[in-house]
Amino acid sequence: MTSPVGLHRVIEPAGVLPQAALRLDNSAEIGANEVRIAIERLNLDAASFRQLATKHAHNGSAVRAEVLDIVRTRGKMQNPITGSGGMLIGTVDEVGPRSPLGLKSGDRVATLVSLTLTPLAITDDLAGWDGTSEQVPAAGHAILFARSIAAVLPDDLDPELALAVLDVCGAPALTARVVGRYADPKVAVIGGAGKSGSLSLAAARRAGAARTVGVVPVPAEADRLASVGVADAVALADARDPVALAAAVTSALGGPADVTVVCVDVPGCEHGAILATADGGTVIFFSMATSFAAAALGAEGLAADVTMLIGNGFVPGHAEYALSLLRTDVGVRALFDARLAAEARGAAKAKAD
Repeated sequence: MTSPVGLHRVIEPAGVLPQAALRLDNSAEIGANEVRIAIERLNLDAASFRQLATKHAHNGSAVRAEVLDIVRTRGKMQNPITGSGGMLIGTVDEVGPRSPLGLKSGDRVATLVSLTLTPLAITDDLAGWDGTSEQVPAAGHAILFARSIAAVLPDDLDPELALAVLDVCGAPALTARVVGRYADPKVAVIGGAGKSGSLSLAAARRAGAARTVGVVPVPAEADRLASVGVADAVALADARDPVALAAAVTSALGGPADVTVVCVDVPGCEHGAILATADGGTVIFFSMATSFAAAALGAEGLAADVTMLIGNGFVPGHAEYALSLLRTDVGVRALFDARLAAEARGAAKAKAD
């Protein structure tokens, strides 16, 4: 019997869902309601990749070796430190007769569920990846369950670009939903120059934000974000410094934010986001580096009357919404194109070295 949520793929410990499992059955044979994907590229979660790169002093070979070891040991990609994984693109190889996902063999798709719960097998030792970027060329297979989500890749976008957008598509969709609940809100996006941050800024503006600010840690990112006009204002602050972050947001917006969106991939940003948010406001945490205990206890200690949301990565229609932002907002498109170009240059340099 194949469980719609993948319980039959859990090897240990028994009784937990695949995301919480230590090890999954990643065998290629599918059940009646499963789908097998021939993988082409993984997109590692930003917090996971940062942790691995930092641990190995940016030694790409060591990063690659650890990713391979994680997948071989666990039957999925789940960083044991951050707990996060990422997502992938590939081609549908086989569809079980009772799969409800609406996919067919030959479809090129992006999985919109985390690699932390996706049975995964690598067959090429990641030979095409130098370990220096989040996007990982790969060969092998992955399994989708009946309750999984996948999007057919659009024909008008480069697959790497589509993957980069779909990796974070939950962030702009939830940002738009929350911003739309306020009348002319002020919105701060922490990490505004990144993938989820730039999309969230565009979503906030489209959803009716009166004023937006993108907060970044270094002048180069501030210049880049200011040059594309995605935010009404750009502020420079270390998100790990609560007082400095709150001061930067308040100065840029003329008061605290009604909605604060946290898109950074480093720990220690919870208290600053809370302090930068007005009473009655909402803080959305999208970073997998977030400590939710620190957020809850910090809000209590600051007597902050704020609603705190965990961005779970799924909102109905999130993939289509994120892709529409990319297609229609020239600033967002410029940031994504520049990011991919920089990654390509870095990969070429690493290969030459």
